[in-house]
Amino acid sequence: MTTFEVTTTNLTNAQPLSPAAVIAHQSGYSVFEIGTPATIGLEVLAEDGTTSALIAGARASAAVVATATGAAPIGPAGSETIAIDVPTSELSGLTLSTSMMLVNTNDAITGINGVDVSSLAVGDSVTLRSIAYDAGTEANTEAAVHIPGPAGGGEGFNGARDDVADRVAMHSGVVSQDDGKPTSDLTGQHRFDNPVAAIRIERIN
Repeated sequence: MTTFEVTTTNLTNAQPLSPAAVIAHQSGYSVFEIGTPATIGLEVLAEDGTTSALIAGARASAAVVATATGAAPIGPAGSETIAIDVPTSELSGLTLSTSMMLVNTNDAITGINGVDVSSLAVGDSVTLRSIAYDAGTEANTEAAVHIPGPAGGGEGFNGARDDVADRVAMHSGVVSQDDGKPTSDLTGQHRFDNPVAAIRIERIN
């Protein structure tokens, strides 16, 4: 077996990140594709921060080699390292993806999608900075009733897709009550600039 460690550092001011889903896979699988509707698994992750549906969907794909999940949310300036073991026979063409929710939002996510790690030597690492994406599954009301994070404490996943876009796209950011959205329960501290996370992948053995 070959072990990779994936370390995520939260670069935001007041947006905890949900526990991460880490997926090792070959070509033929992707966590999301820009401009296309989110899978149910990604929708659940994007709206309530849980990984189980996304991981279950990944494991159903013949292209997926291994999965792992984080143990806890990652607070601002915090970090977490997740180890994922893959059969050494699968190293050729191997890619890694990871995804997590910005929990003080309606359905914002961040992560990396299909990063090639097949040529990493033992002890080598690569660090990427990830931006925020809008899953396109829930309208960005910024209302507490629809935000599962500490700024809201509201509902998580709701199967009704009320975002008219219904496609994954770069997130336009939080407006907040401080910046002209009177129905928002978020404040200026919840706004974020890109990148929102730094993700380091290291091959351990």
